[in-house]
Amino acid sequence: MIEMTLREIAYVVGGTLHDAPDPDVKVTGAAEFDSRRIGCGDLFLALPGANVDGHEFAAKAIAQGAVAVLAARPVGVPAIVVPPQPHAPSRAIALAHDSDGSGAAVLEPLAKLARASVDRLVAAGGMTVVGVTGSSGKTSTKDLIAAVLAPLGPVVAPPGSFNNEIGHPWTALRANADTRFLVLELSARGPGHIKALTEIAPPSVGVVLNVGVAHLGEFGSHEVIAQTKGELVEALPPTGLAVLNADDHLVARMAERTRARVVTVGQASTADVRATDVVLDEQARARFTLHHNGESVPVHLAVHGEHQVGNALAAAAVALHQGADPATVARALAGAAAVSERRMDVKTREDGVTVVNDSYNANPDSVRAALKALVTMAKAGPAPRRSWAVLGEMGELGEESVLEHDKIGRLVVRLDVDQLIVVGAGRPVRAMFQGAVQEGSWGEEAIHVPDIESAIALLDDELGPGDVVLVKASKSVGLWAVAEHLVEAAR
Repeated sequence: MIEMTLREIAYVVGGTLHDAPDPDVKVTGAAEFDSRRIGCGDLFLALPGANVDGHEFAAKAIAQGAVAVLAARPVGVPAIVVPPQPHAPSRAIALAHDSDGSGAAVLEPLAKLARASVDRLVAAGGMTVVGVTGSSGKTSTKDLIAAVLAPLGPVVAPPGSFNNEIGHPWTALRANADTRFLVLELSARGPGHIKALTEIAPPSVGVVLNVGVAHLGEFGSHEVIAQTKGELVEALPPTGLAVLNADDHLVARMAERTRARVVTVGQASTADVRATDVVLDEQARARFTLHHNGESVPVHLAVHGEHQVGNALAAAAVALHQGADPATVARALAGAAAVSERRMDVKTREDGVTVVNDSYNANPDSVRAALKALVTMAKAGPAPRRSWAVLGEMGELGEESVLEHDKIGRLVVRLDVDQLIVVGAGRPVRAMFQGAVQEGSWGEEAIHVPDIESAIALLDDELGPGDVVLVKASKSVGLWAVAEHLVEAAR
């Protein structure tokens, strides 16, 4: 964060100084809620959690070098205290708080502090804020944007999918006077959520990837999802840039909702930043030709899956707008491996078994993309390999859940995946299994197991050298235990 005195921070967040003998001492480091990561000059955020209360670690944080604590109550060490206000309206999205309101009491000022820091850094002329949203692919695209912007200057981006009411301001406060680009991922579970996040760190560049069915149960319809995703481009200033997917008509129509300059990306002939001649290698890594303003350069991605082409084009558009040349963008994309864990993380064991760990989260669009990558890996090499899809439930699909799971089961058959293992109980996963069985003459090719342990036991018995295994489900399923076991089992 930008350097501020305790007096300034208290003013910004509407708090009161307690046990702070010197109000003019400065916070010169970061804002951190994990006391184990506190360093000299930091501000400790005393967030209450489900099992522990950050206020209990205030003294430890000060001992480790924190200048002060942002807290909901006095803690006996230097602190900026913002009392609980459980009935006050919140600017941030659906702020999680405990019964006494202390969670909101800390998160609300955290958002205000992030806004003040970002405003000062932008006003100083040295930082550009980039926001990314979409139903799927946000994290991968955020990582690619950070990679292609890195040659132009220091970049701050969240680890993984830290994109909520805590992660968003926390990431914004990682930026300091040296930061050239702040890249943020914006997630939502209902209308108004993205708008609220843009108020914490107003973007000048906004990227919208797609409108799918992720969180359909919470939004209710595609139209509401599109309306919500478009809140990002509505927040852009007239001098800003909106990067829109020309291959998704709901995204392309968002051009009417922004004052910013619009750049379209995709494989459509009308796209401003376009890919042609897309081919996949035996690891499902895409090669294509990137076109922009009459120039063309070859690109070979290091990340896996044809869906990464659109993500790469979005990243390229951002970097090109910031002054990068196409050749530099192509080199950066070629060197951009997967950064965030459990997202198309491909590892090959000594016995030739390839494990595709895409288990961080799942929705119908991302599962379809992962299945296509699986089939490419299995079929594109010099000799066909046996393919396994280990799938669990996709959450937050509402009334469409059973239908969407049925569709995925049927798609597995149509793509000619050799073996499907459906993991878990409940009606949606049963629908996935039955969809596969009913789609063709599948018998033993589709197996339904009750839990992760059963899936691991089956794979340990049945996997053969050279097989390719995709593991994917919503985060709550915890299916990464299967992928991580398979990788470790060969060591």
